[in-house]
Amino acid sequence: MVAKPGGSLGWLPRIATGLAVVAVLWWAATGAQVSFSELAKGLPWIGDFLSRMLPPNWGFINKLIVPAIETVQIAVWGTLLAVILAVPVCFFAARNLTPNMVVYQFTRQVFNVTRGINEIILALIFVAAVGLGPFPGVLALAVHGAGMLGKFFSESIEEIDQGPIEALRATGAGPIQTIIFGVLPQVITAWIAVVLYRFETNLRQATVLGMVGAGGIGFELVGSMKLFQYQDTATCILVIIAMVMVADYVSTRLRAWIQKGAR
Repeated sequence: MVAKPGGSLGWLPRIATGLAVVAVLWWAATGAQVSFSELAKGLPWIGDFLSRMLPPNWGFINKLIVPAIETVQIAVWGTLLAVILAVPVCFFAARNLTPNMVVYQFTRQVFNVTRGINEIILALIFVAAVGLGPFPGVLALAVHGAGMLGKFFSESIEEIDQGPIEALRATGAGPIQTIIFGVLPQVITAWIAVVLYRFETNLRQATVLGMVGAGGIGFELVGSMKLFQYQDTATCILVIIAMVMVADYVSTRLRAWIQKGAR
């Protein structure tokens, strides 16, 4: 007897899928040692730690002005270098522009490797190479960001309308002319939007990179924690939150303005 679609047997695949999802979640929870009872036991310690941070030491803000500016500078240059590294290479990672599959696959894997290494690991490598300071943070954000932006740039190129590309090629246009007049006008708006979002992300990451000696406000944050100056730590956290909120607001308004202008 063959079951009709939507009959009683039609629920079997859904039940099997649900059981599979539950099994995977249980397996992941077991491996990750997820324990809400342990979290409940640790809540008093978290409350005690937070109580030591209150009230924030507002006088410490004067010491954070220069590190906060340095953090923004790290994010700016990390984003700029990432764009400079990603743009020339992303065209080779777009299937519709690269006839050579070896070059396509190689470029794709380069992007996978660079974005697969965490910024903190990259910062530790560059700190060992060039010493302490903001420059290792810039290099770490640039390398990781190049992989992220390169992947997005290449995928956005693959989604463009091929009509203008074919028309330019039919008129004898070379690769550079095809890119300038056929590709960039279609992707530039999306590229700018994602670069702004990447800057916002880099600003958050730059605050963390300071913890491994890569400069910025994160250096002050980890220093205050090591000295058990938790009220100074609270001030650092509040300044970081304010910086991220301002960057998010400015980035959102700029993306909206760019998208409105592109219509």
